[in-house]
Amino acid sequence: MKTLLVTGGAGFMGSDFVRTMFEKHEDWHIIVLDALTYAGNPENIPQEIKESPRFEFWYGDVNDLHLVNELVSRSDYVVHYAAETHVSRSLYNDRVFFTTDVLGTQSVVSAVYRWAKRVERFVHISTSEVYGSALAEPMNEDHPLMPTTPYAAAKCGADRLVWSYLVSYGIPGVIIRPFNNYGPYQHLEKLVPRLITSALMDEPLTIFGTGEASRDWLFVEDTTRGVEAALLAPAEKVVGQVINLGTGRATSVREIALAVLRILGKPADSLKHMKERPGDVQRHIAGIAKAKELLDWEPKVSLEEGLARTVQWYKENEKWWRPQLWMRSVKIRLPDGSVAYY
Repeated sequence: MKTLLVTGGAGFMGSDFVRTMFEKHEDWHIIVLDALTYAGNPENIPQEIKESPRFEFWYGDVNDLHLVNELVSRSDYVVHYAAETHVSRSLYNDRVFFTTDVLGTQSVVSAVYRWAKRVERFVHISTSEVYGSALAEPMNEDHPLMPTTPYAAAKCGADRLVWSYLVSYGIPGVIIRPFNNYGPYQHLEKLVPRLITSALMDEPLTIFGTGEASRDWLFVEDTTRGVEAALLAPAEKVVGQVINLGTGRATSVREIALAVLRILGKPADSLKHMKERPGDVQRHIAGIAKAKELLDWEPKVSLEEGLARTVQWYKENEKWWRPQLWMRSVKIRLPDGSVAYY
């Protein structure tokens, strides 16, 4: 029996990975380590998984060196999702981002190095935000790293820290850079669920700036498939590599908002524009040739299908997302002195 450790396994992307791996690999023992901060939700993991003898949940911080070392020492595979990820929060409280994303990653990757004879594969989940706005399209893995927000800078620091362990110590690892993920169980702080729930409550859909900034939107199930492929691919193909996961298609924020309204049969004049956030990237589009070559991976879920499935999930799971609504009334002060809502 193989043992898989997933840090941040109660979060949006991590829990999708946990649910899928538990179902697909009946001979795996799965350990989740999660600090259960506001975006980590134990309800993201079904009760039948929690009650299984093949599953362990540890409430703890990735900066707890002793706990991380103990869990890694028992693991064949380690997938590191745990991170602070919200751009707006990073603008007014960046310390927690560097503490979790950089120092927490150092805790995990150093334990992997310590137990390199036991750990068969380490997958670090980075982000496309490390690139900043596109200088060339599509953005491949050699695109310059130009993070423009404290969140992106923290993730870039973690990305490069893991890279240094790949080069200096030869740990059996791979870095995955997913582009913008969306899907069921995503916290309301993120764009797609915020738009969907606003539309469901007949409220205006707020977007930053003109809405013409574009992203490469990737359904979370496709990301999970890519991470699994990186975990199980032959070492000679992926160890020491950095690999993008995306669709190769750019869609503006405004187009996403209009698509949500269209799916729900709401009027297209329900958009409300807010002041653009400092540091927001203007354009992202993934180059995924490397993922196709090394992982035999490409996205299966179209944007149209993914949005429809996501909208349906939020329609059917109001009890999951309604407790998060209070955060919309929380004010934050931006670097220029202006005030915005969380």
